[in-house]
Amino acid sequence: MSHGARVIRTGVSSGGPAAPPSVTVASSSAGSDTDLMDGSYIRSCAGILKVAQMISLLIGFICINNSSWTDYSAYSYYQIVTMCDLVMILFFYVMHIFRVYRKLTCVSWPLAEFLHYLIGTILLLIASIAAAAKSYNITGLVAGATFGFLATILCVISMWSSYKVSCITQSTSKYR
Repeated sequence: MSHGARVIRTGVSSGGPAAPPSVTVASSSAGSDTDLMDGSYIRSCAGILKVAQMISLLIGFICINNSSWTDYSAYSYYQIVTMCDLVMILFFYVMHIFRVYRKLTCVSWPLAEFLHYLIGTILLLIASIAAAAKSYNITGLVAGATFGFLATILCVISMWSSYKVSCITQSTSKYR
């Protein structure tokens, strides 16, 4: 996130008429600032992991929602936690795809994402345990709790990789 000066080129010269715009071939590099979307993030390990989290949370929510409930409080808590976690993961996914973190530099995005995963994972683990404990072998409820545990594992992996990347980035930039 460097804040260096950028050169903006226009087709108009101050000394005469406008020159015709030059035709350039856009590079396929996903890291350029002119691209609207970051295609490399979609295909990256972190991007695929976020999609897997969202899918498992959505499947868990649908399984719980379409089953007959035995305990209203446990499953409504599970639904709230899964939807809130899904929305936050979608928010961070869109933020990475459209490179919003480059424009909003007042927020420490790695720290915000790490805290989201920390709190969301703990709440999701509690909700999955409560859903599994109150399932009474009803297949839809067991499946929902299983997908909740799967999403919890995926969130732990994301949290670990986010922390690992943050520590490596800080330690290497410190000695340069």
